[in-house]
Amino acid sequence: MAAKVILNPYSGRWRAGESWHEVAPVLRDAGVNFEVVRSTKRGEGVQLAADAVRAGFSPIIAAGGDGTIGDVINGMMQAVGESASLPSFGVLPLGTANDLVSNLRLPTNIEDACAVIAAGETRYMDLCSVNGRYFANNAALGLEPLVTVLQERITSLRGIPRYLVAALQAIFRGTSWQAQLIWDSGSYSGPISLVSVGNGSRTGGLFYMTPHADLFDGKLTFSYGYVKSRLRMLALLPLTMRPAAGNFVEQPEVFEGETTRLQVKLTETSPAHADGELFDPALFEADYRIHPGRLPLLIS
Repeated sequence: MAAKVILNPYSGRWRAGESWHEVAPVLRDAGVNFEVVRSTKRGEGVQLAADAVRAGFSPIIAAGGDGTIGDVINGMMQAVGESASLPSFGVLPLGTANDLVSNLRLPTNIEDACAVIAAGETRYMDLCSVNGRYFANNAALGLEPLVTVLQERITSLRGIPRYLVAALQAIFRGTSWQAQLIWDSGSYSGPISLVSVGNGSRTGGLFYMTPHADLFDGKLTFSYGYVKSRLRMLALLPLTMRPAAGNFVEQPEVFEGETTRLQVKLTETSPAHADGELFDPALFEADYRIHPGRLPLLIS
C-alpha cells in the first residue's frame, strides 16, 4: 500500500505549501510510493489522518511542523482506538521549530528525511495525552501556552524570533494561577506560573522546559514553578534555553519530576496547548497520561 502524506501548507507560515513542489520529487526519488492530501483549515489534519489509516495507507507521513504532527497522531489514534496497532509514522520537517524532529535527532534537511522514510526502520516511541488529546512532544498550561497565544498575533517576525518576543511579552504580563497538582509520588498546592509536560525536552525552538525528558522511557517528565517577580522571570528566561547543566529546573522556584500521570486543577482558567496547538482557551482541569511505546516511528 502507498504511503499517505498529510501536508499542512500553512506550516512555517506557508513555506510548507510553497516548497512542496520541490519536496515531492525528492520523496519519490528516494523510492517512496505515496499519495498526498492537503489540509485546508486548522485541525483538518486529524480527519485526513484518520481517513488515511482506515483506508489502509502505511506509513502515514506528517509534512509540516509540530502542530501538524500532533493533528496527524490524533487522527491515527482516532482511527484505531486505544488497543489496536498503528501504521508506521514518518515526518517531513517543514515547520518553524521542528522540535520533535530535533529531540529525536532526526535530519532536518529534506533529502535525508526522505531517506529515513524510505528505509522503513521503526522504533516504538511513547505518546502522551491530556484530557483525551494526544501529543508527541510537549504540552503545557500557564505562561507557555500564553506564549503560543501571543506569538500567533505577531505578524512582523518569522521563525524562532517570534517565539522569543512572545515569551518576553508573556513575562511582562506577570500572570499566575492557583493550582493543585497530583502525580505518582507527590503533590503540590499553591501558586504557579507554569506547568510544562514533556515527552521531549525542547519546545518552541529554543526552550528546554523539561530538559531530562526521554521520548522512549515510558514516563511523563513535568516541571512547574512560581516566580513572583518579573525581573526574576527575566533572569530565568535564558536558563530555559540551556539543554543540560544550568537549566532553569535547577533553580529553587522550579520543580522537575517524572510520573505516569499528572492531574492539575486550577481556580482560574488558563489557555492550554499540546504540541504547540491551543486545544482549550480556558482550561480548569488537566489530566496528563503516558502511553508507552505506542507509536511505530520511522527513525534512522
